[in-house]
Amino acid sequence: MSQLIKSPTELRMWETAKTEPERILTDDEINQKYGKRELRIVTEMNREQLPNFVEALKRPNWMQLRPFYQRRQRWDDHRQSKLIESFIMNIPVPPLFVYESDFAKYEVMDGQQRITSINEFYSDRLKLCGLEQWPELNGRIYKRLPSEIRKGLDRRAISYIVLLKESAATTDEEALLRQQVFERLNTGGVTLTNQEIRHCIYHGKFDELLMELTKHPLMRKAWGLPPYGADEEQNPPEELLKRPHFAQMRDAEIILRFFALRHAAQYRGGMQTFLDQYMVRARRFQVEDIDVLRDVFLRTIELAAAIYEDHLFHPWDKDKIRWSERAQIAYADAVMVGCSLFLNEADTLKSHRNEIIDATRRLFAEQPAGTFTGQKNTKNDVEGRINLFRGMLEHFAA
Repeated sequence: MSQLIKSPTELRMWETAKTEPERILTDDEINQKYGKRELRIVTEMNREQLPNFVEALKRPNWMQLRPFYQRRQRWDDHRQSKLIESFIMNIPVPPLFVYESDFAKYEVMDGQQRITSINEFYSDRLKLCGLEQWPELNGRIYKRLPSEIRKGLDRRAISYIVLLKESAATTDEEALLRQQVFERLNTGGVTLTNQEIRHCIYHGKFDELLMELTKHPLMRKAWGLPPYGADEEQNPPEELLKRPHFAQMRDAEIILRFFALRHAAQYRGGMQTFLDQYMVRARRFQVEDIDVLRDVFLRTIELAAAIYEDHLFHPWDKDKIRWSERAQIAYADAVMVGCSLFLNEADTLKSHRNEIIDATRRLFAEQPAGTFTGQKNTKNDVEGRINLFRGMLEHFAA
């Protein structure tokens, strides 16, 4: 008998889901909404000279950069140097955007790489390189700059726009507002993926769990990533940064999909909206919840790997009569959610490994093309492939 294992908070996490029907507002109602300042953020602008800004960064909790709050990608020395050159030339540098988490305490929403570059240079850890307008300064650190250049640089300032706490009335409104702001801030330059934005906005115990589980050897192997190395946290190898599953945090999103799609009955608004809603509610998770979810994931992926081994998450290609060379996300959803429903029958399923593999091939042969691997993510599509896989496993779990 299939059984969905939920953490304590998951048991009631969807109780506050908004189900109010949409209604077209009149012009008067729209004006009233605007007058109440609904969906209007409250900001202020601050400006600090670079030496003062770097000194302020040393104050405890003044501005939280949070290594887990940003993407895995980082600026190289060349790009950091170009920023310093811009300050030397007095070229306008875009302002930072921070959130006021408490009185005079801020979290960086946009601009961590600029802050890091400034701090690295003023701490004499960045050696300038690749400068085109000031090539004479290549190879210099801050304390070895010519005196007039250093004086000029010290007069430059960095601006930062503060999103004030009173912009939102509740914690859920705050989280969704920050996501909206963050998405709009990152419409230019290198586009952030949905999961990178979630990682930046919904940091907490659950996001930390997602990042922890991306290091699991079975996850890394299934998605073609090398084994986790300790130095990866601060300086991920260039080769690893070229792989989208790592650089764009697809691995974290795959794990999020597993946790969220265990609640597929609550699915609404499309896949990305549903994942956002799960992340919003997951901010309430406590240590007990995290322990339950970690255990569910570990037992599930170990069961799935015991059955499919080297073909974990690889769909069956009925035309070529072989397993596909690459893992596929929609199919992984069905495998993981399906297996998670039979953790109490894990030993029984493992004993029927060969029969399950044959039955999996038949599923692909009997169902329309794209059932398990298509890009359609309507509620019917998502629940359909999960239910097909669950039904197949249920036959062997009895």
